Amino acid sequence: MSTKPVPYSQREAGYREKALKMYPWVCGRCAREFSGKRLSELTVHHKDHNHDNNPEDGSNWELLCLYCHDNEHSRYTDAQYQAPATPGGDLGPKETYKGLAGLAELLKGKG
Repeated sequence: MSTKPVPYSQREAGYREKALKMYPWVCGRCAREFSGKRLSELTVHHKDHNHDNNPEDGSNWELLCLYCHDNEHSRYTDAQYQAPATPGGDLGPKETYKGLAGLAELLKGKG
C-alpha cells in the first residue's frame, strides 16, 4: 500500500486550524490582536523552522502577524549566511613588525 505525501496547503490548513483553536488571536511578537477578515494576517510560525514538525500539543508553533513572521524568517536567513563568531578569529592582517621600534634608541642619541 503506497501513501501519497500530503500537499503543503492541506497540511498547513490542518495545523493552522489547530493553532487558531489553541492560542489567542494575538501576534506573539508585537501583541496586535486579530479577528474577522484580519485573522488571515495571523500566521503559524514553526519555532524550529521545520514545517513537518507539528506536534499535537502545538509546542512548535506560535502565532505571528505577517510582518513579524516575515521579520523572523529574514533574521533566520541572515544568520545562515553570516560566519559564526569565533573568539580571536580572523580579525584582519596580523602585525608582523613594529613601525616605531627603535625610535627611543634613536632619540637618546640626539640629546
